Amino acid sequence: MKDMSENKGVWVYSENKDAAIKMLIMGRELANRFKTKLTCLLIGNNTKSQADELINFGADEVIVAQHSQLSSYQAEAYLGIVTELAKKYMPDIILVGSTRRGKELAARLATRLNVGCIPNCSSVNVDSQGRFVTERVVYGGNASAIQTFLVKPQIACVIVGSSERPLPQGNTGSVIVEKIRDIEAHKTETVETRLIETAATKIEDASVVIVGGRGVEKKEDFRLLEELAEVLGGKMSYTRPIAEDRKWFKGNWVGLSGRTVKPELYIGCGNAGVIQHIAGIRDSKIIVAINKNPEAPINEIADYIVTGDLYQIVPALIAAVKKLRS
Repeated sequence: MKDMSENKGVWVYSENKDAAIKMLIMGRELANRFKTKLTCLLIGNNTKSQADELINFGADEVIVAQHSQLSSYQAEAYLGIVTELAKKYMPDIILVGSTRRGKELAARLATRLNVGCIPNCSSVNVDSQGRFVTERVVYGGNASAIQTFLVKPQIACVIVGSSERPLPQGNTGSVIVEKIRDIEAHKTETVETRLIETAATKIEDASVVIVGGRGVEKKEDFRLLEELAEVLGGKMSYTRPIAEDRKWFKGNWVGLSGRTVKPELYIGCGNAGVIQHIAGIRDSKIIVAINKNPEAPINEIADYIVTGDLYQIVPALIAAVKKLRS
């Protein structure tokens, strides 16, 4: 697959349907720039019914690969199917959602096709020379790398967690159903699946995000930040040291290694703002920093800086918001 002139089309794939729908926006822009077709892959069991929804959100066509053995995600089986479809249709670009499963599949797919794969892309575009280029955060959020490809298909893992869900386009398109006869043997087995409690609104989708750091002295004091989030109609979270070092919470912190957010309003309470955390919040529209340290790194990117004790400032802020709302 090294003759780049033979490849045509932009593909979008994620095992998470919501992520796939969000990726159709950037896929549509690329397909329009390259004057080619936008295709969405749909893999699973009895998934054909979802094809019309993906077309409605902008796909020109949906390739459906369904089989009774694909009811749950299996890396080897899904990888084998995507590999064979890529060899058959020879797409120009393959965008894969940057989920844990997506990153695993994209890297292994690139190995099988002997091409490149760029992980954790924050954006994809076309440069002045007409090349497909990607941008991703490197050096712990201290810089951005602009990268392109030498061979096709060009595989990019795209971060979509905080992207906006598109509106239905009323698009029309075609559905191609691929007959899957052979499923690649599994090298792993799912022993048990356990549901975890999740909030009604994901932190990535919240318009207001309140984040507490080391300045919060006790675990129970996060109730104060939860109250602030409640009166502002937002969500509360924390930094990695709170979850990993103090073991107060399990995962889902905000930062480069956790959740990336870009709310209308971000308020950091008692967190210094190291570069790993800044990388996860830098696209927030308004950043407010509440910290005792006037030299805290977060102050360099904050729109508003409140220097003082969060245990005095946050209650006063809550009272002020409640008074305005009443």
